[in-house]
Formats: sequence, structure tokens, C-alpha cells
Amino acid sequence: MKQDQALQLLGEALPKLQQDFAHLPSFETLSGEPTSTEAMRSVLTELAGRLADNYPYFHPLYAGQMLKPPHPIARAAYALAMWINPNNHALDGGRASSRLEVEAVRDIAAMFGWTEYLGHLTSGGTFANLEALWIAGRLAPGKKIVASENAHYTHQRISSVLSLPFESIAADVRGRMDLNALESALQSGEVGTVVVTLGTTSAGAVDPLDRILHLRQRHGFRIHVDAAYGGYFKLVSNLAQDAARAYAKIHEADSIVVDPHKHGLQPYGCGCILFRDASVGRFYKHDSPYTYFTSSELHLGEISLECSRAGAAASALWATQKLLPLTLEGEFANGLACGRKAALYVYERLRQDPRFVLVPSRSWIFWCGP
Repeated sequence: MKQDQALQLLGEALPKLQQDFAHLPSFETLSGEPTSTEAMRSVLTELAGRLADNYPYFHPLYAGQMLKPPHPIARAAYALAMWINPNNHALDGGRASSRLEVEAVRDIAAMFGWTEYLGHLTSGGTFANLEALWIAGRLAPGKKIVASENAHYTHQRISSVLSLPFESIAADVRGRMDLNALESALQSGEVGTVVVTLGTTSAGAVDPLDRILHLRQRHGFRIHVDAAYGGYFKLVSNLAQDAARAYAKIHEADSIVVDPHKHGLQPYGCGCILFRDASVGRFYKHDSPYTYFTSSELHLGEISLECSRAGAAASALWATQKLLPLTLEGEFANGLACGRKAALYVYERLRQDPRFVLVPSRSWIFWCGP
């Protein structure tokens, strides 16, 4: 779908939304005079020129980032919801978009094999991981958080914010958490949570979750899966065998983070945190009489550390998953599989080219030619 087609569809949907609120009285600006269209046009024209000073992040052929451009329907749905600007902290602020969030998160949880869980959207993966480690710290006070040296740097920073000890675990030659190094750290009995990364930011490495689960049986610790980058590859059928074995066990984790604004085709910011044990919601419990008084239903703010959250993000995610369901062998899954196939093709071409030297442990590529 071309962007102008998405704008056309948005133009068709917006009058329907406006019609639903047509009963409201008209209003004037504070000055009594409407803002000049020409003045707004001038500002937007200048803004368009300023925004051109960017790399073409939006283009599907731009390979400088680890994400896919937002799907046209996500852009259109986000813009449509912004006409209302809902806030998903409480039902008062985002009644419709809160329900859309619940449905969208349910689909993500089902992708990982969960029907019973606690989860919600966040402003991004960093905050989603913060909530996961915050719960880990409440369940195992003072216990150490460990993660691979190739895990995202935010885990160490978050642990510092939460005043939890942190230890980095060495990686093997393929960039995955080294199990011998992990088991050595576990011998102390001080480890409360192991962060398992399914798709590292630097190399796309997949930690051996299936084998780490065996260590959990012997040493007793929580497993948090940081799948912010690679979570959606749970749907892909052309993974390498070791990666496939790890993804097949993701449902046995205690918590999972995935970022829809990476491979989920969403605009920034949209992360998601899921807990297998819904009872951890007790740690979020708080009272806010000026926001939670209109309904006995669960308000999303009651299971989130964040307060205001864009209902437009939930609306865009719901619309995208409605159009492209999170199903095996579906259009969305096949798109990811094709992306991996293309990456392997590029890798093979580089490997055969004498001008390049590939170092698999960090995915560095050295250009040796003129």
C-alpha cells in the first residue's frame, strides 16, 4: 500500500469519526478567531523542510536501523486516534482505546502461548524491561540480575535505578550467553533473575533459553526474556535449529518483553510487557480516586508504572494486527521469514567476497577493499 492510499483511507474514516461527535456544540478559539489556515500551512511547510534533514528511516530499503517502517495502516490508525487523543491510563481517558489495547495485548500473549497472564503496552522496550526487573526485585529482594554481555545496556542501567546488583555474563563465539559462565555465576546462590535475550541488538544472537531452563530447575531463579528486538520471530518457520529450540520454550519464561515498534510495524513508542503469573499485579496496586472512580473494570493504569500512555499507540497496534494477524504462516509471519531469508543471502554474498571479513561473534564486517 502506498502512503497516499493510506492518507486517502484516513480521509474516508475521519468524517465517520467526526459524525459520531457531531452532536457536540461548536466552539471558538480563546481569541474568538480561528487560527489562520495560511499560518498553519506556512508552519507545516517549514516543518516538512526541516524533517527532510533525516536518513530515510521510513523507506523499506533503508537498512541502517533494526526496525521495519510503520505499516501504512498503523500510521493512518494512529492519526485517526489522535483526533481524539485518548489516554490509556484510565478508562475515563481512553475507554475505546483501552479495550483495543487489551485485545491487542491478548493477541501478543497468544503468540507466545499464554492465555493466562498480566500485560499491557508501554512507551517502549526500556520501560517494559524496567517493569520486568522491578517485579523481579520485589519477588527476590536484593538478589542479583544477570544478563549476557551482549544484552541491551539498559538492563545494567535499570538494575542500578532499582538498586539491584547486576552481573554481566560472558558470551560465546556466536554472541550467545555462555552457559558455563552462567552456571559459574549461579553457584553463588545470589542470582535472582537471568535475563535471556532472544535477538540481541548488536548481532541478533539468540540465547539458549531451552538449556537455561534446565539450569533453573537446579538453581531456582526467575527467567526474564528480553525479546524486544526478536520476539515476533516466534512466528517464523525458517529459524536455525538452535534458535527454534529457544523460541519453542518462550512460554516457560516468567516475563517477556517485545517491542511492536521494532518488527511489529508500529510507530514509536510502543513496547509490551507480559507476566506469566497474573498475581504480580498485586505489586502495582495503588489508589487514584480522581481517575479510577468511574468503573469497576480494571484500569490499565492499575497494572502499569507509567501514567499517561498514548491510546493512539494501542489503536495503531490493534488495527495492524487486525489486518495482519499474528499467526503461523500468515502474511505477517511470511514477511519476517522473507526478511531473514534476505539477510542470509546478504551474509552469504559478503562471506564470499574477499573484500570483506566477517566476525560472527559481534557481527562486525570489515571492508578490506579500495
